Amino acid sequence: MTTVLNTPTAEDTPAKKHLLTNWRPEDPEFWESTGRTIARRNLTWSIFSEHLGFSVWVIWSVSSAFLLSQGFSFTPKQLFFLVAIPNLVGSLLRVPYTFAVPKFGGRTWTMISAGLLLVPTLLFAYAVTQPGTPYWAFCLIAATAGLGGGNFASSMANINFFYPAKEKGKALGMNAAGGNIGVALIQFLLPVIVGGAGIFGLVKASAGGIHLERAAFLYAALAVCGVIGAFFFMDDIEGIESHPREQLAVLKHRHVQVLSLLYVGTFGSFIGYSSAMPLLIKVNFWRQPVPAVVGIGINFAFYAFLGALVGSLARPLGGWLADKYGGGRISLACFVGMIASTLGILFSLSKLQTLPPAPTGDALAKIAADPKAFTFPQAAVDAVANNHDVFPLFLALFICLFFFSGAGNGSLYKIIPAVFRNEAIDSTGQGTPERELSLITAAKKASASAGLIGAIGAIGGFLIPITFNSPWVTDPLAATKSAFWIFTAFYVLCAVVTWAFYVRRNGKHAGI
Repeated sequence: MTTVLNTPTAEDTPAKKHLLTNWRPEDPEFWESTGRTIARRNLTWSIFSEHLGFSVWVIWSVSSAFLLSQGFSFTPKQLFFLVAIPNLVGSLLRVPYTFAVPKFGGRTWTMISAGLLLVPTLLFAYAVTQPGTPYWAFCLIAATAGLGGGNFASSMANINFFYPAKEKGKALGMNAAGGNIGVALIQFLLPVIVGGAGIFGLVKASAGGIHLERAAFLYAALAVCGVIGAFFFMDDIEGIESHPREQLAVLKHRHVQVLSLLYVGTFGSFIGYSSAMPLLIKVNFWRQPVPAVVGIGINFAFYAFLGALVGSLARPLGGWLADKYGGGRISLACFVGMIASTLGILFSLSKLQTLPPAPTGDALAKIAADPKAFTFPQAAVDAVANNHDVFPLFLALFICLFFFSGAGNGSLYKIIPAVFRNEAIDSTGQGTPERELSLITAAKKASASAGLIGAIGAIGGFLIPITFNSPWVTDPLAATKSAFWIFTAFYVLCAVVTWAFYVRRNGKHAGI
């Protein structure tokens, strides 16, 4: 039998041409003859849009480290708060973004969400070119970057409808990894785009100085491409229903609450450290008051992207290992690895010296007016030289932390559907209509839970930079040490909870 799907006629409007009225991915014949090609096309543009969303979401993570050299007088505490704001807004937006796909359609919402990225990018481009832009305005503009963080939820929800159950894991893994790599890519490319040095120093700083607005204009143009691509190449699916109240009800489920806590530890760490890493390197290892002055120490722009890259690539590996050895076991191993990594980072921090404060205000303006007359204080030279020797150990341990957090993202997402499936099987008899219905209901609950767990987990991306900016500690290095002790204690809690619920031999869901 030949399956014909949504055959357009001359009278069809563009909207009707991209409306799938008979979408049956679980039908093997339909999937092989028609569905797979359509699903792959939608997945491609979904990845593109989500990738842009992640990039815009964390655009402040690197650009904030350039603000001082642009003449803005912000303290390290202010900068850490600035990079945290988009993560908070992005995590909160993931809930309505999850419900937007059934409400508006995947193609339509992808166009809307990509178009919304023009707001943070164009506002960013304006603000960084105005020397008088106040800090509160930067905070508001940074908040709009959270629009990019919501894209993950809607993109994952949309692709979930396109693929059959046997291929959802691979498709969702590719979609998630494509988005996560957006974090690494913007941290890799932004320094080069704006005229700073980058790519491990192979690219030298532009003689024309730093132009942060270039990155914003580039991503604004790419957002327009995302809108156009979705319009021509993506599809809406007819008949998708959304019942937000029913979906939010899964928050009462004990395992949703547990997994949300654990996801704060894995994905929250990934996005939080991605946002904070450039500033951590700049504050502790690098000094360059203005671009015209030759910097000393470790340039944050050379290495800031490495952690996010490793974490992104580790995510599908964690999912694969979870399929083979069990999500609980791999998640526990990841938390143990994160504990060891944070303890190692604390050891490396104990070897550092606190750098003298970077010049700001009138002192910075004086240096900018006559860069050739500036010389670094000897205390700064000595501290930078000492910290330079510690940096390889610090970086290696930080990359390990990213690896385990990324792998943990993948392994935890293996647990979510397994929990609901186990409960459906335990409550019904084999081969009965009740079991078939229960498994369908379990799949719906798992889908809703995945979006909500992702939203709650992303809050960790706000908490981590905020903790680095600890108001109760005045010394930036002491604040960093205090933060890592807090993170270590939290990872210990996560490891114990993971063992108790998903590894313990007598546990109901052991081995999933």
